[in-house]
Amino acid sequence: MSLVTLLPFIVLIGAMFLMTRSAKKKQQAAAQMRNDMQPGTGVRTIGGMYATVKEIQDDTVLLEVAPGVHAVYAKNAIGAVLDDAEYNRIVHGDDELESDGTVVPDDASSLTDGEPADDDVAKIDLGKKPEDVDAPKGSEAKDAKADGEGDAK
Repeated sequence: MSLVTLLPFIVLIGAMFLMTRSAKKKQQAAAQMRNDMQPGTGVRTIGGMYATVKEIQDDTVLLEVAPGVHAVYAKNAIGAVLDDAEYNRIVHGDDELESDGTVVPDDASSLTDGEPADDDVAKIDLGKKPEDVDAPKGSEAKDAKADGEGDAK
């Protein structure tokens, strides 16, 4: 066998190796994140529920899902460990803007500031125009068929 016939198999094996390596890195990062959890931190489960960690055992985690309501979850069910600011923003609705002071308006009012309000500007009429009363009846039939509303069945 020559090297040319073995090249596709080598490329395929190399691609499989790279894919499994990246998946393994992601799994290790997720396991490290779960191991770094501490009681009192906010988490999101893989089902999308937000809770606070109360206790951590070997394979399970005791979560407080509401004040006084506790549930036991597997460690693998923790999808993300959230920092305090993000957890409070999501769960409690704390809207602390930590930006550089630039606020983007939610309407178009800032686009018209400083422009004079001209009443002389032509307004566009978006309403339906009344039918021409003096139009010949032959043109109406012709227009109706052109619009695809003819007698075809």
